[in-house]
Amino acid sequence: MSESKAASKDGLHIDKKTILSITAILLAVWIVAGVLTHIVPRGEYTQFTDPETGKSSITTESVYEPLGDYKMPLWKIVAAPVMVFVESETRDTGMTGLLIIAFIVLMGGTFLLLERAGVLRYMVAVIIKKFSKRRFLLLALIVLFFMALSSTAGILEESVTMVPIAVAVSLALGWDSLMGLGMSLIAVAWGFTAATFNPFNVMTVQRLAGDVKIFSGLWLRLILFVLVYAVLMLFLVLYARKIEKNPMKSVAYENDQVLREKYKVEDVDTILSNVRLKKGARIFVLCLLGAFLCIVLDFVLNMGGTLSMGGIALFFVAGGLIAAFTVGLRGKALLSGFGEGIRSVAPALPLIVIVISIAYILNTGRIMHTILFHIYNLLQNMSPYAAILLIFAFIALLEFFIGSGTAKAFLVMPLVIPLAHLLGVSSNSVALTFAMADGFTNLLYPTSGVMIIAIGLIGVSYTKWLKFSWKLFLMEGVVALAVMFFAVAVNYH
Repeated sequence: MSESKAASKDGLHIDKKTILSITAILLAVWIVAGVLTHIVPRGEYTQFTDPETGKSSITTESVYEPLGDYKMPLWKIVAAPVMVFVESETRDTGMTGLLIIAFIVLMGGTFLLLERAGVLRYMVAVIIKKFSKRRFLLLALIVLFFMALSSTAGILEESVTMVPIAVAVSLALGWDSLMGLGMSLIAVAWGFTAATFNPFNVMTVQRLAGDVKIFSGLWLRLILFVLVYAVLMLFLVLYARKIEKNPMKSVAYENDQVLREKYKVEDVDTILSNVRLKKGARIFVLCLLGAFLCIVLDFVLNMGGTLSMGGIALFFVAGGLIAAFTVGLRGKALLSGFGEGIRSVAPALPLIVIVISIAYILNTGRIMHTILFHIYNLLQNMSPYAAILLIFAFIALLEFFIGSGTAKAFLVMPLVIPLAHLLGVSSNSVALTFAMADGFTNLLYPTSGVMIIAIGLIGVSYTKWLKFSWKLFLMEGVVALAVMFFAVAVNYH
């Protein structure tokens, strides 16, 4: 069966070419990571256990110790997809991978039901009816909503559930699928960058700094949020206008022809007059509001993502099942449809396992602390401006290997903060730099599970994704550079 025919089926479908190209890249990274564990000198800092949390981390008293005799066994490199779930050191990484896999599986089943029942088409019809002549206002509001949600509550992986809806809306408004990513996933990642109350990139990082009040320095983080939002909106509006003038300029043009047919809404009034569809859509939207409430409660109660992840999964699936049942999908049609949706996204699941396997190899290979040790030594003779720039570059590079912002914070902050003070760089300047470097790169590397799933859903290769987004990364990088240097100049507290 051709790709176009496969893509025209109901539900989500991960593009085969995208899967194969990213798999090739990730396997190459896997091999390189294994080789590095044998070439780069091994070593580690002594770690101390926090009696309150029970977690071990580097502190200002940690000492780097070379491990000259240690080499990661080759069998562990090969068996990484299994060992990442077995060994206690990387069990958290394995659990994160399982959560993402569960999200993808549930999302696949739910969206097929929403599409087959006509609920998704009804929701798009409502948006077309209300915003067809005010589409840029809608764009501004959606981007602001997702950025604010991520900036405060720290959602990222959870946003994948919104990508297909945003893509359907974007196509219905005359744009392309990449605009759908822009108003959903990119907005979330950029909100993570411009973190205001984010429990991961603000609260955890400032707590590790030790000498600043939690959420202090809000004034500059709010300025950063406004700047990042303005730049993202400028990029998206200019891109949208370009696509409106000539749709063929979109790098996703060919793939979008199938998606446009799939999500096409011709007779809006007829669709909106369907009482069952209206009832089903209302049920699904109410469940989405329940998921949003879980995100808010998770933030207020400082539950670290536990409630938001579980709540979104529960309400999303329940909403899809009940909405489809209300419209008329019952019994075998309901259950088989859900299973068919799961099978449609199954090819993407091994990619997540490969990503977390790479993280396992680098962690177990004992080379990350060696790299940190040399960065630490480089910083000692630098000016404040050069030091903050190197910290940004190091954290941005570290994202390739360690996707978790919290894991990077525990690795980097305890050593960098004391040295930054000696160089005249404040703790809040380092914390702000950390958030920007971690946030901008969440969608940059092929080791980002969220990004590869999202581009797979719209059938865009990694190279085409970079062709679309490189100007945005450059623009936001300039903003980050200006804000970092300003923070150093005013001794930001």
